[in-house]
Amino acid sequence: MNDEAPELRYKRVLLKLSGEALAGDRGFGIDPSVVDKLTDEIQSIVEMGVSLGVVIGGGNIVRGAMASKEGMDRVQADYMGMLSTIINALAVQDLLEHKGVETRVMTAIRMEEIAEPYIR
Repeated sequence: MNDEAPELRYKRVLLKLSGEALAGDRGFGIDPSVVDKLTDEIQSIVEMGVSLGVVIGGGNIVRGAMASKEGMDRVQADYMGMLSTIINALAVQDLLEHKGVETRVMTAIRMEEIAEPYIR
C-alpha cells in the first residue's frame, strides 16, 4: 500500500464563495455551524499542500445592487456590500486561524487594522 500523497493536479486554487452560503438555512447573517464545516474543508485542502485563495461575497448581509434599487445611493450601497464581504472574511479567518491555518484578509478599501491593503 502506498502512503504517499497523490500528485496534486492543481497547486494553486482560487475558491469563490457566495456570502449567502454562510447564512445556511437562516437566509441572513452567518451560521457558525456552516462556517465551521466550510473551514474544515478549506483546512483539508491547505493540508494537501494546495495554495488556496478565497474570494467571498457579502450577499448574506447586504446586496449593494438590491439596496440601490430600493432608492439608496448606488455608491453607498456598493460600499456597504464591500464591507459585508470583510465581515464574512473575518468570520472565516477567525475559525481558520483557530484551526491552525494561516490566513490574510485583503481589501482594496483601506482599513489596515483589520485587513491588508490589496493593490492590483
